[in-house]
Amino acid sequence: MLERMVVFTNNPMVRDALSQRDGCKVHYAPVSYRQILCLARDAVHQGHKLLTHPLSGSVKPGETPYKSVAVSQEKGLLDLPSLSLIENSIVTCDKFPIRSKSKDPSLQEDFQLVDLSLIMSIF
Repeated sequence: MLERMVVFTNNPMVRDALSQRDGCKVHYAPVSYRQILCLARDAVHQGHKLLTHPLSGSVKPGETPYKSVAVSQEKGLLDLPSLSLIENSIVTCDKFPIRSKSKDPSLQEDFQLVDLSLIMSIF
């Protein structure tokens, strides 16, 4: 059985696909990739553990506007490996400029589908 989780996402496909899944709470916000990482970081500061890598997949930050990150639903003590990973991921994200193709309306569904497939791989 998978651990109960919270998924932070800015991807409407992920929101729709996971909103009815048992053991999964979805926090959808129409914000930037970086802001999703910051929401996950804030959860880690509150005692949640990362369950997925914040920079999963081969699509670099700046190349896609969509990101989904899963954390544990249960809170505990501050998990230092999770904190280090999410903080370093935000620093890495800041190194990549936003590419113009990430804003191309004809590619949005493709970017959403890639992010959906990455988060679904944990099930």
